[in-house]
Amino acid sequence: MSTESNSRENKSLQHATRRHFFSQCGIGLGAISLAQLMTENNVRAFDDNTNDPMRPKPPHFVPRAKRVIFLFMAGGPSQLEMFDYKPKLQEYNGQPIPASFIEGKRFAFMDSSHRIDLLGGRQAFAQHGQCGAWVSDLLPYTSKIVDELTILKTCQTDLFNHAPAKLFMNTGTGQFGRPCMGSWITYGLGSESQDLPGFVVLQSGPRGPRGGAVNWSSGALPTTYQGVPLRNQGDPILNLSNPAGITDQQQRELVDRVSQLNLKRLVETGDQEIATRINAYEMAYRMQHSAPELMDTAAETAETLELYGIKDPKESSYARNCLLARRLVERGVRFIQLYHTNWDHHGGPTENLEKHLPEICREIDQASAALVLDLKQRGLLDDTLVIWGGEFGRTPMGEVRESTGRNHHIEAFTMWMAGAGLKAGLTFGETDEFGFGPVGEKAHVRDIHATILHLLGLDHQKLSIRFQGLDLRLTGVEPARVLHELM
Repeated sequence: MSTESNSRENKSLQHATRRHFFSQCGIGLGAISLAQLMTENNVRAFDDNTNDPMRPKPPHFVPRAKRVIFLFMAGGPSQLEMFDYKPKLQEYNGQPIPASFIEGKRFAFMDSSHRIDLLGGRQAFAQHGQCGAWVSDLLPYTSKIVDELTILKTCQTDLFNHAPAKLFMNTGTGQFGRPCMGSWITYGLGSESQDLPGFVVLQSGPRGPRGGAVNWSSGALPTTYQGVPLRNQGDPILNLSNPAGITDQQQRELVDRVSQLNLKRLVETGDQEIATRINAYEMAYRMQHSAPELMDTAAETAETLELYGIKDPKESSYARNCLLARRLVERGVRFIQLYHTNWDHHGGPTENLEKHLPEICREIDQASAALVLDLKQRGLLDDTLVIWGGEFGRTPMGEVRESTGRNHHIEAFTMWMAGAGLKAGLTFGETDEFGFGPVGEKAHVRDIHATILHLLGLDHQKLSIRFQGLDLRLTGVEPARVLHELM
């Protein structure tokens, strides 16, 4: 049969399928004809993509990872107290940092025109594992898994205040309205989960991250790709349960009827947000059953709960969120982001290095390491990328406050990754003797984004959308490179 005949048969089959679908939904002949006309004129009114925008999609090339878990330490963890061992800081504690380091630099709460003194670390460091990675005594559990980690010591960003820096780490820009990384990834790859969102957000700590929901916003992408926050107490999602007196059958009939009305409007306008709305109703209905089952961790074994350090499986905590992240991975969710606050240790009554940094390290250390180990023993680490880090780091200089702290630092900070075919046990990059800036290799946020997309089989230069006359992408228009050295 000729290619032309094949094409005619395919078109005929598509039109017949579309007519059958609309007739089942109670949509009239006029709407069917309009849908067919719009399709023939290449207007995207109703196709496989609008029917299920979260369906799995092929990557640009063979991926190393299928999914991502991003452990976001909101506030800027101090790399100098945890990963970046600098004996010279202790030796020169209280001495002014050489002017050449800070000339022309800007800091959130320091004036580089005045004397700024170095602050020596107080933690005991040691080398761990076969790779000999340096980790402080604040992270005893993490130190045991360093041979599973790829540690990046020379991460850099452009913005030194929390909200814009969080936006930059998540969206590639400090401007509002751009899609975040989780949205880009689910837009590019869809999700393998039928009953849960493709992009889930879990939160712990004394408050939410600065900037709030814009950190998991879909921006210019359809809202079906935005992150969905799950709550630890009550309904996993607000208003998810049926009102009193509404049966499951009544709920199903309501969802079906609303979908029919939305489909009519979709055919008339081709508006992608209507497709998002249809998908949202269907997902919400399915989640009435899947979300409570997901959140019920009581069925986990005692050994698993002990591994994560969970004493009460119903109690909200970072440890429970790490366990939920593993459960979400098992259920096919594409991108899972955990936010834990507060790492903003400037020195003060509630945010200092002496008391509060050790406390928050205890909150995250065991569970972060347990997540990596749990994924590995279940055979999930090979194709899951785990990321740990914040929006920036802390300065080698101390701040003059009532207790000990450090300022925001964008020149060099530490993140770690695990899984996804990365070189386990590798330490990437090195900083100068005071830990102020990189010596040699750098990992800018744009490079990190390009690398994450590459691990998922996505080309950061091809993953883009046209919006208001501009081609938007996660890595923007500035140079960005894939860090092949990590693989």
